[in-house]
Amino acid sequence: MKDIYDVIKRPRVSEKATIQHEQSGVLVLEVAVKANKLEIKQAIQTAFGKKVASVRTANYDGKARRKRTAAAGTTPAWKKAYVTLAEGESLDLV
Repeated sequence: MKDIYDVIKRPRVSEKATIQHEQSGVLVLEVAVKANKLEIKQAIQTAFGKKVASVRTANYDGKARRKRTAAAGTTPAWKKAYVTLAEGESLDLV
């Protein structure tokens, strides 16, 4: 994964994510499932020109879903990254 747009998919905008961003400068992003912490850090620094202090990740499995018929399926698995910006850095994604 070399391209930054393959690593970063979209920001996760929620009430909890907004509070975390305002209080401690943490960005909550949806990232590629196969991206590691180093790739996420480099992508943020390249895309936004901000220094990153740390990256934490969480993997989420897809949920089982059913349609009107008996055919069952699953929603896709995804990965969330909590990116803490360095002291003095700020970024407004919302």
